[in-house]
Amino acid sequence: MSQEINNETSQLNGTPASDPAQTKKREDYLEWPEYFMAVAFLSAQRSKDPSSQVGACIVNQENKIVGIGYNGMPNGCDDDLLPWARSADDRLDTKYPYVCHAELNAIMNKNSADVKGCSMYVALFPCNECAKLIIQAGETPTHTQMTTHADDPTHTSRYKGRDLFVRQVPRHP
Repeated sequence: MSQEINNETSQLNGTPASDPAQTKKREDYLEWPEYFMAVAFLSAQRSKDPSSQVGACIVNQENKIVGIGYNGMPNGCDDDLLPWARSADDRLDTKYPYVCHAELNAIMNKNSADVKGCSMYVALFPCNECAKLIIQAGETPTHTQMTTHADDPTHTSRYKGRDLFVRQVPRHP
């Protein structure tokens, strides 16, 4: 009986401890950029926006998460009363004047004194307003997988004398 228990406890993920493959570490684990991008995509799932779910994750130089956020209405605002439409005759009847972007929320939700020198992982290419926020907060570089809007002049990440250094993170197979 004790041999049976011993065999059961010596297994990891269904592989016997005596298996030579278990003497090496796994090779198919997520690298840090892929992990943080996955956290950004997971955060995006909290968004109530019916058309765009965006998440952001801020990471310090020690690979510790110091802030996360997703796009949504401002704190204290009833998201059942505010509009979620992408277009309307009156711009005030769309979501655009009200929704806070994931990058802004990640910066506001930070759990450290500041985010200088940190990196941001975001599920969508930053708009020009978020690019300014990221630069002002002292974050660089910014990582993304989605390059949607990358060629749109209103979603530029370049400012005279300052490059936001947007890098694309490959998807994990």
